[in-house]
Order: sequence, then structure tokens, then C-alpha cells
Amino acid sequence: MQVTAEDQHGRMKPARYNSAPESEAGQLMNRAENTMNMLRHYFISNNLDDLEVFEEQLEAAGISTPQLHVLSRNDAEVEHHRHLHEVQSFMKNDIVHSTELGAVVGICAFVLVLSVAYFAGWTKSTAGWMPFIFLAIVLLGFCTWEGGFLGIQKPNHNFARFEQALKDGKHVFFVDLEPNQEAVLEKVLKFHPQVELAGTGSSTPHWLIALQQKLGVIRHS
Repeated sequence: MQVTAEDQHGRMKPARYNSAPESEAGQLMNRAENTMNMLRHYFISNNLDDLEVFEEQLEAAGISTPQLHVLSRNDAEVEHHRHLHEVQSFMKNDIVHSTELGAVVGICAFVLVLSVAYFAGWTKSTAGWMPFIFLAIVLLGFCTWEGGFLGIQKPNHNFARFEQALKDGKHVFFVDLEPNQEAVLEKVLKFHPQVELAGTGSSTPHWLIALQQKLGVIRHS
């Protein structure tokens, strides 16, 4: 709302505006900014019982199940802790990341084949573009497949730093948080001195977490 007033000489002061409550659009923008800045926190522990309580308390404080995961080499022991949200089997290897890298290489090969064919004048032949488009598609598919195949044979690149801890029988717990949820983690963490902070990393995309919430999460895969 615009407000005007006279000064001591009777002249009108410049207009000023009262601050209005934040609009719904502004709140949505702030929410979107928070979700884009999600951060993953890693922890290491040798006590699954304590981790299970840790997860339950985080959920009770408003952290959703798809934001919480436990990674362990002892699958049988994790199975006895039904409340723990275990990392899905296919996410333990690097298939997703390696497939993406393979696709990038494939796209480069795709563009290269078509560019060479065009600038070399080969597309002006009777066959035209078709053989080169076919070859480009084959290379794209092969590179993507090869990337995924190699990814199956190695651990997830996000978990590579924890290989020794996992070999030693310890368990990795990680949580993906929005900035406004950081205080919740700090508060709950005070009750779990056995849980050791092991760094941070990139988070699962918020859209994927939201999708898992809608579809429901299977704790053990």
C-alpha cells in the first residue's frame, strides 16, 4: 500500500510501500529453490539397531522415507530390520551413471557420423542420408548399451569412497535433505553418538523422491 506524508515545509515526501505478506507464487518459488538445493549427508555406523531408530526418528520429524537409505554388504542382517530403507539392488552398481556417460559418447558419435557424411559430400549419392542415419543410430545404441554393461560390473561411483568401510562390516546411512530440513537432522543426530558423519554429496533429484512418495516405497528390494 502506498503511503505519503508531508514534511515540515508542507511538501509531500516520496511514496513508500508497506511490506505485504509473501504471495503464494513467492512461496512456491522459495519451495522450488529449496528442492533444487537438496544435499545428501552420509553417515557410517556398525549398529543397525541404532540406525533403525535413527531413521524412525527422522521420519517422525517429517523426513520422508524416499529421502533415507542404508547401504550394507550384510543384506541378511538388514532384512531383520524391517524399518530400514535399503538401497535398491540396481543402485548399488554404477549402471545409471555409466549408461548416461555411454549415451553422451553415443550422441557425440551420432553427430560426428552425420557431420562427416555431410561435409564429405557422401549424402549426395544415390543412397542419400539413410545409411549414415542408420549407422549413427547403431553407434548411439551401442555406446549407451556398452556404458550400462560396464556400469553393472563396478560399484556406484557415489559409494566408491565407502568401499573399505563396507568391507569392514560397517553400514552407510545417507539422507537427502532440503535446506529447511537441516535443523531436523542436527537435532536428531545428537541422540546417536555412534553415528559418524562421513561427508556430503549430490542428492537424488527431488522429482524422483516425489514420485517415490506417490507410488509408495518398498523398503527391501
